[in-house]
Amino acid sequence: MMHRIIELSEWGFLFYFIGLNCGYLALNFLSLFSVSKLMRERMIDDLPKVYSGLDLPISLLVPAYNEEASIAASIRSMLQLSYHEFEIVVINDGSNDSTLDALKREFSLIPFPEAYRQQIETKPIRGIYRSTLHNNLRVIDKENGGKADSLNAGINVARYPLFCAVDADSILQRDSLERVVQPFLEDSRVVASGGSIRIANGCQVSNGFLQKVDLPKKILPLLQIVEYLRAFLFGRMGWSPLNAMLIISGAFGLFKKGVVIEVGGYRANTIGEDMELVVRIHRLYRLAKKPYRIVFVPDPICWTEAPEDLATLKNQRIRWQRGLLESLHLNSSLLCHYRGGAVGWLAFPFMLLFEALGPLIELTGYIFIFTLFLTGAISGQALWVFLFVAVGFGILLSVSGLLLEEMTFHLYPRRKHFLLLLMAVLIENFGYRQINSWWRLIGIVRWMRGGKAQWGEMKRSGAWQIKS
Repeated sequence: MMHRIIELSEWGFLFYFIGLNCGYLALNFLSLFSVSKLMRERMIDDLPKVYSGLDLPISLLVPAYNEEASIAASIRSMLQLSYHEFEIVVINDGSNDSTLDALKREFSLIPFPEAYRQQIETKPIRGIYRSTLHNNLRVIDKENGGKADSLNAGINVARYPLFCAVDADSILQRDSLERVVQPFLEDSRVVASGGSIRIANGCQVSNGFLQKVDLPKKILPLLQIVEYLRAFLFGRMGWSPLNAMLIISGAFGLFKKGVVIEVGGYRANTIGEDMELVVRIHRLYRLAKKPYRIVFVPDPICWTEAPEDLATLKNQRIRWQRGLLESLHLNSSLLCHYRGGAVGWLAFPFMLLFEALGPLIELTGYIFIFTLFLTGAISGQALWVFLFVAVGFGILLSVSGLLLEEMTFHLYPRRKHFLLLLMAVLIENFGYRQINSWWRLIGIVRWMRGGKAQWGEMKRSGAWQIKS
């Protein structure tokens, strides 16, 4: 009887890893089709020229908490974006440093008591300021309530029908808004779109603009570049044509303001407010049979700094895992609902089985198989078959993401860059992914225990920013 249980468990773990990698391979093929179609369109249609002057106005919402050192440079870079009509709304979320003073000093802010409609409940607003230097810049000063509460306050005050949520420490390429708005111009059903997030470590940024693309010197951010390529280029790019993308990064996403207000705004009591909002839009619109689309566009790029130390990376991954579980749990009625479509029958089960529960199953599988091998219950040949499926396919997927980047956007121009990233692909699958699974398992345990999640300290070196 015990031998039968062990045999069934072996096959169960093997089929799990086969299913996981086959799912990602299917997304990879969908991404190849979508990217090739996009590249053909880019060759015959220079978007900024075609839509110049016809773009929909956008409100850039920039939550800021204790960003005294970098907020002025970030806002200066956003003011120089090449877009027809946009405003910037900075939300000072009760910072206990001199963030507000830095903004007042740099942009000559004056009090601007304006009437606005509070359509989403937020923490009290203490004041609104406008710049005497830039008529499209306003600053909201409010009591501390977290990132979600700040974005909701920005939505209440925003003047335009589209809003773009941007992190205060992120760097947008000058044409990013022109690219990310394109789906809204082509299809009236689009309610949200997201662009790619790339890692700025190792690059050079001057006055808020990317001057030179390079790779980081440290191994941790280098490994994260491989992760991001895989996640964005064939993760989200693969789900997008099925209208089943469940995540738009909180660092850079464009939304119809009316839709977000309709579904209740960002949920302030979650730590993964960006994903939860997207999943909630899917659930409410699918179940109400309303036409909509949520789209991923790979070439609007937002650059951000990745963690360079293990403690910060650990906190980030634990937080991400808790946010994923919160998002799926709060919208669980979408799972296999008869109106769920591809998102309810494919994306949601995939995320639940392979992302939400994945760390638990994967680590249990590794421990189980290696224990059987060490006790002589399975042969070395069986162990190698397991490792080939669990690790070998992971390497294949990472290599395919790297090749897709080389064939399309080619942001890392030198041959040395490609070789270093190829080395990172190999290193990532031997230890790094397993450590990540352990951190994510901690996130699962903490979510099950309940209690309020903490963001933790995000240490940033800022070495990629050239001081002027």
